Amino acid sequence: MFIILMLATVIATVVLLVILVVNLTKIIDTLGKIGGNADSFLSKLRLGLRAIETETGHLPVQVTKLNGNLGTIAEGLQGVDGHLTKTIDAVLKQEGS
Repeated sequence: MFIILMLATVIATVVLLVILVVNLTKIIDTLGKIGGNADSFLSKLRLGLRAIETETGHLPVQVTKLNGNLGTIAEGLQGVDGHLTKTIDAVLKQEGS
């Protein structure tokens, strides 16, 4: 009886290891297709992201300059708004007279 249980355990262990090896081989093949070689999806994605990084690398400096210029424009527009408000008030007073 002891020998039968021992053989059953050995057979179950071998079957488990075979299944494990087969599935790990499938996983390795799939990962190889995703990013293992130069024409894989992952390498194409990495190349595209590098191109985007290169093309947009100058933006932080330009955005800082743009923010400063927009602040100046905002101050000027607030002055224009004040002048327009006074003009509208003056026209309304003139019409009311």
